[in-house]
Amino acid sequence: MATILINMLLAAAWAAMTGHFGFLNLLFGFVIGGLALAMIREEAGSVSHFRQAAMIIQLALIFVYELIKSSVNVATIVLSPSRELQPAIIAFPLDVKTPAEITMLANMITLTPGTLSVDVSDDRSTLYIHAIDAPDPEAVVRDTKASFERRIQRVFAS
Repeated sequence: MATILINMLLAAAWAAMTGHFGFLNLLFGFVIGGLALAMIREEAGSVSHFRQAAMIIQLALIFVYELIKSSVNVATIVLSPSRELQPAIIAFPLDVKTPAEITMLANMITLTPGTLSVDVSDDRSTLYIHAIDAPDPEAVVRDTKASFERRIQRVFAS
């Protein structure tokens, strides 16, 4: 994780040296920084930060997709007032363990319309989620694990 941060700092330094903070220039700086870090990979301690960057981008894209999907779902709920809602507080068993992973998962759930992270158990094994409409709470757990939790684990494991 530290190598990717160093690479981001190198990209920012590149942009500062060139005086242009556009996306393409930052991306170019990231690539140049990555190549420099690859040349000193034993000293830097990691070879796989490009793979980790790809996983971070994938997580961000999945989050945007889930954000759009749940926004449409909440809009449908709002526009059909006669619909019977089945709100629920769901006990979500956590596979993520570190405080950073739990915080990222809880924030992604809260930022997704229709769901809200309520609390984490004292032993950090369960996250309590409020869902505005959850006719099948098991499906909410399955979908959240598949879309967010596993990808968060992969990002932090690298």
